[in-house]
Amino acid sequence: MNTAPAGTTEAACTDALPGAALSGPVSHAVSRVARLHRIAAGKLLKGLGLYPGQELLMMHLWDSGPVRQAELIKTLDLDPSTVTKMLQRLEQTGHVRRRPDPDDRRAVLVEATDESCALHAAVRDAWGSLEEHTLAGLASDERTELTRLLAKVEANLCKETEGCPERG
Repeated sequence: MNTAPAGTTEAACTDALPGAALSGPVSHAVSRVARLHRIAAGKLLKGLGLYPGQELLMMHLWDSGPVRQAELIKTLDLDPSTVTKMLQRLEQTGHVRRRPDPDDRRAVLVEATDESCALHAAVRDAWGSLEEHTLAGLASDERTELTRLLAKVEANLCKETEGCPERG
């Protein structure tokens, strides 16, 4: 609800908390920041023909090489149907290839294609740009401290949710 007097403007991003969030101001801030970060990432990735989340899948494939689709689902900690849809789109654009696992014909191997190599550099550049926009105005020691604090928050949430996706 906008409580600004008639004829005045109110900033789109405000520090005011909804009443129900008064007991969780940090959680509310984390939620807002995560949402805005995803939107900003989406704008950068759109120019690469990617949707948010697809770059994380590709990052894993570039670093790991071929992996079973079931392992990818577990690593990304996403619903299998979501990963399948992501892979279908990435396959259509020539960035990934799926094939039966020669060691277990019931399993599917997923791998980045040679054509995705150009995308690798573009994603790295997009994440660098996102990092700079996200952390603009923060000194080097503040960036280091923020990273340290976010790692603690992540560890707390991992305990609360009974584990985290495996790091590859």
